[in-house]
Amino acid sequence: MLELGRGALSKMGARLEQPVQYSLRLGEQDLDLNGLLGQGIRLEYLGAIHCSHCGRKTKKSFSQGYCYPCFSKLAQCDTCIMSPERCHYAAGTCREPAWGEQFCMTEHVVYLANSSGAKVGITRASQVPTRWIDQGATQALPIMRVATRQQSGLVEDVLRSQVTDRTNWRAMLKGEAAPLDLAQLAGEIFQACQDGITALQERFGLQAIQPLSDRALVQIAYPVLAYPAKVASFDLEKTPVVEGTLQGIKGQYLIFDTGVINIRKFTAYQLAVHQL
Repeated sequence: MLELGRGALSKMGARLEQPVQYSLRLGEQDLDLNGLLGQGIRLEYLGAIHCSHCGRKTKKSFSQGYCYPCFSKLAQCDTCIMSPERCHYAAGTCREPAWGEQFCMTEHVVYLANSSGAKVGITRASQVPTRWIDQGATQALPIMRVATRQQSGLVEDVLRSQVTDRTNWRAMLKGEAAPLDLAQLAGEIFQACQDGITALQERFGLQAIQPLSDRALVQIAYPVLAYPAKVASFDLEKTPVVEGTLQGIKGQYLIFDTGVINIRKFTAYQLAVHQL
């Protein structure tokens, strides 16, 4: 058994190629994952979690990799990150105004994607196409440019009256979603939601919320040799040793012949990786 690396786990690095090129991040080390497809791999949780922000040892990970004190004080762990329409920066109560300026008061993209079916989502413009890859989308189409994160959340709230903002991760891991005409779907959604969009434009200004009609559809292929017939998920807290033949990588999941594991869920866990 050959040790490939050990250290604090981070979400997988991904580069948009055909297929997506993945790396497993262990501390400062990046392991090429595509080259390990079809081989036996062993992941061993070493029993320690160190906060991804301050490095403090913690018994439990909060919000994917933080100790409780950091979870309680950092803006990136506030409830408005999951519900951006609840942003309270303008009220002067942001936990970290400088962080909010950099990450929230910046251009965002509203998009349609196809992972387990059509969904609407938002992301910082700088996170295109990473966000789509992390969700396991096989198709993605930017449909609006929005000036801030809060505004993008308000737009998403309007649009999700017509299309879900959720990904069925089990369905996503069972195979490729049937292709969709996302441009046509966008037109239908805009027509149905015109009143809500117009109201937001009147509130924030036409320049703040702009539909996009000239963006190309992005097609994404993943390095998968075989999809599981039944999706069984590993939990490192319950099963500290996970091993099997690596059959694929999609979203932030490793697909083994023995089950699947969400790498992002275990951010900051100390891990050793071996090749069998």
